[in-house]
Amino acid sequence: MAHPKTLVALDIGSSKIRTLVGVAEDKRNIINIIGVGISPSNGVRKGMVTDIDEAISNITASLEDAERMSGEPIHRAFVGFSGPHVETYNSKGVIAINAANSEITEDDVDRVLDAARAVSLPSNRDILRIIPKSFSIDSQHGIKYPVGMTGIRLEVEAHIISGKTAAVKNLEKCLNETGVDIEDMVPSSLACSESILDKKQKELGVVLIEVGACSTNIAVFEEGSILTSVVLPVGGEHVTNDLAIGLRSAIDTAEKIKIEYGTCLPDDIKDREEIDLSEISKTDNHSVSKKQVAKIIEARYHEIFMMARDELRRIGREGMLPAGAVLAGGAIKMPGTLDLARNTLQLPVQIGVPRSIEGIVDRIDDPSFSSSIGLLHFAHRYGAQRSFLEFDMKKMFGSVSGFFRKLIP
Repeated sequence: MAHPKTLVALDIGSSKIRTLVGVAEDKRNIINIIGVGISPSNGVRKGMVTDIDEAISNITASLEDAERMSGEPIHRAFVGFSGPHVETYNSKGVIAINAANSEITEDDVDRVLDAARAVSLPSNRDILRIIPKSFSIDSQHGIKYPVGMTGIRLEVEAHIISGKTAAVKNLEKCLNETGVDIEDMVPSSLACSESILDKKQKELGVVLIEVGACSTNIAVFEEGSILTSVVLPVGGEHVTNDLAIGLRSAIDTAEKIKIEYGTCLPDDIKDREEIDLSEISKTDNHSVSKKQVAKIIEARYHEIFMMARDELRRIGREGMLPAGAVLAGGAIKMPGTLDLARNTLQLPVQIGVPRSIEGIVDRIDDPSFSSSIGLLHFAHRYGAQRSFLEFDMKKMFGSVSGFFRKLIP
């Protein structure tokens, strides 16, 4: 009989810190959510720790809330990270097969991935994760898993995710101070894709756009593997800042306006409709045009989707992804976002819905939980691994090729 196991996801964002506790059986793909903890992320800015004591306090508060709700003590967690400090690269690795019968082994896969990691990075950056995209054997391309095949030249195309060393170390220090061990650290775009994308979408071709508070994560998948990913330094907080400047209001007032009156559809608003700020603010008492509010919001969201479209153009996939675009993140709840994204990207667009979960789903029925839920799916699918902070692929996965085999659709 399959035994249930408890999984913990700790998603550290620039707006909120979210902790989820889930229970999964070894042979089930359904995760039962039994605990949720949410706290403000005051000590983290743009994915980087800016106040260690504040960050530790916020992380502890989120963990304690999840512990109380689930009744489970939390000692280990899968941690999600993102932010503009995260950068990505595509790389290639090539090796010769030395075996007498020219049969490719797992050690050969490990060696070729190590060769792909040999990229030149600034001294303040480290490789956080390397994701194999496809292999080639003697110029035969598109091979998903080469072990057992025969050839004399093995190549790999890989996607590399890097981050600032200081940012990662500071985050690790905060987690150590809370008494929680890191099972693994997972980029937000990968975690989110585990939650809301299915195999068919990844095979056909799809772009995931996760709009967070300070950044937007974009990941493109095709033929079952990741094609590229990028972190854009713009998100929901920039909309608030735009409103504060454009309306000459306090930042707290601008946030309330965004939440209560925000929309990306200025054409649906009559010219004379106004908002009396004295009704929602203690510091501002003037009136502003609803249409002006909508135009300011539309401009920023249009910029975000244009940046996503530019990224698709850069890789030759503009308007050419059959599964379209899937939106996630708390900032995509803005009314009119779907229509604006559809018109800008020239693709079918839908809001991603987390799948294969049960339990207290009413507490997490929000696009902002997509990454947190994805962390639980990632933990269930791939299991506990050593932290990538050791920067040793064999220590991290035991065998890189063993980990990659689980990625195959």
